[in-house]
Amino acid sequence: MRIVMIGPPGAGKGTQSALIAAHFDLPRIVVGDLLRDHVARGTDLGRAVDSHLSRGELVPDEIMLCIVRQALMAARAVGSGYVFDGVPRTMAQARAAYKIAMELGMSANVAIHLRADEKELIRRLLARAALEHRSDDTEEVIRHRLELYEQVTQPIIAWYSRRGILVSVDAMGPVEEVGRAILAALELKRPSAGRIPARVRRTVDLTRLGVQCGQG
Repeated sequence: MRIVMIGPPGAGKGTQSALIAAHFDLPRIVVGDLLRDHVARGTDLGRAVDSHLSRGELVPDEIMLCIVRQALMAARAVGSGYVFDGVPRTMAQARAAYKIAMELGMSANVAIHLRADEKELIRRLLARAALEHRSDDTEEVIRHRLELYEQVTQPIIAWYSRRGILVSVDAMGPVEEVGRAILAALELKRPSAGRIPARVRRTVDLTRLGVQCGQG
């Protein structure tokens, strides 16, 4: 299966994408974690995106699409699907990523949309910031990120719906309940041809993902 996760910050994309990846034995590409790791290590990519992340702004499309291409090529090389968490973030990015995926024969066949109330999202993100000491999750930055989501990401939901691949799930319930709803929906969409025996699967190497992105 080739799955993309879409939803506002704090909706639980990270938790649920990990559950999906484990259940279906798929490589999980979490773009936000990848970018923060590059920032922490001071790589070329990290330096290119640091100021954007600290202000809660979107990372430039050319960097995000570079990461998308690298990840899809790595997954294709081992005959695998994927779970993408963090891309696309804009309509232009969605169309460009779709073009790349079509060229590689790796276009998504399911888009999981997590819905959640704004007040609950802010509460979750502030709690996470306190727990993880994340400097990019101040209340001001959180509100800015949610505003950006409403402005530029919501139209992607309608686009996925028109393509017939959208699965919309209420993310306000307990984590386990949300997870069960997602897995039940995915099992119905799971193509039998995509069930690759475990003995023939190979691990997707994502350790160097993004290394060549963000270099000027």
